[in-house]
Amino acid sequence: MNPPDPSSSPISGNPGYGNVADGAPAPGTWERDTLQKLVLATLDEQRRSRKWNNFFKGLFFLYLFLTLFAVSGWFGSGDSIQAGPHTAVVDLHGVIDSDGAASADKVIPALRQAFKDKDTVGVVLRINSPGGSPVQAGYINDEIVRLRQLYPKIPLYAVVTDICASGGYYVAVAADRIYVDKASLIGSVGVIMDGFGFTGLMDKLGIERRALHAGENKAFLDPFSPVNPRHVAQAQAMLDQVHQQFIAVVRKGRGSRLHETPEMFSGFIWSGEEGVRLGLADAMGSTDYVARDVLKAPELVDYNTKENIAERLAKKIGAGATEAAGSWATRTSSPGLR
Repeated sequence: MNPPDPSSSPISGNPGYGNVADGAPAPGTWERDTLQKLVLATLDEQRRSRKWNNFFKGLFFLYLFLTLFAVSGWFGSGDSIQAGPHTAVVDLHGVIDSDGAASADKVIPALRQAFKDKDTVGVVLRINSPGGSPVQAGYINDEIVRLRQLYPKIPLYAVVTDICASGGYYVAVAADRIYVDKASLIGSVGVIMDGFGFTGLMDKLGIERRALHAGENKAFLDPFSPVNPRHVAQAQAMLDQVHQQFIAVVRKGRGSRLHETPEMFSGFIWSGEEGVRLGLADAMGSTDYVARDVLKAPELVDYNTKENIAERLAKKIGAGATEAAGSWATRTSSPGLR
């Protein structure tokens, strides 16, 4: 007698789960499957969480590592050691302010390094600037004067490319000589403080200005308040004072070479050709010309301060971090040599 066919038996092939119909899950199977899926999903989520935690920890330590190395001056400081006599080149490009490439903190270290090099025959300060902060321009001018006294055998020549106006010219007059192109723009000996007034627009829009302040003149030149004649007079007196400081620096730097006219210190700007005629500049010439024919040292060496890789990365990562404006801040723009 043959044994019965298991496939025809009403008993399941999985002991302990009772009788099941063909195609139907055994009682209790779905609970086990659900629990198993839940456990696996939990484990998978934990693995993903650990991966992201490790990623962000690694990113943080990389940022910290690069920042520390940037402070230490690793990955290249931008200083280059050159052998042989050469002309040192330092750039003053763009608006002169405390944060940009034309700040005193960027230009002064480059000038110091250029003068310090024993192989430097002369320094060319290559200028292309419309002006900017009188304070930053003053810092650079003072440092040039100091370095010229410290290194009397090393001349410094300013070479103007497109424009050397206002604060840019404030810096240039500290040089031994100023060279320009015939189409360069030079001069603009003046000071400006600008802003806007919104009182008429506020009246049309029905906007009411509410400004609380302690100190009679704390809302100095507030653009949302009517013009206060006392504030205007105070601002004008301050601008006149800074203007006279500017004029004194130009006269000291240019000396007898300056052919003064009534309009020279009015804020006008002149071409390089006219600037030479007025004594605002000395001669026509480019950086190559000065190095080759004046200094007799045609080899050019760039002494500009360059950001290393770590510094650039640190700036990009920290670009979103900004400081809130303080409650003590004035609401007016600073005077500018521009």
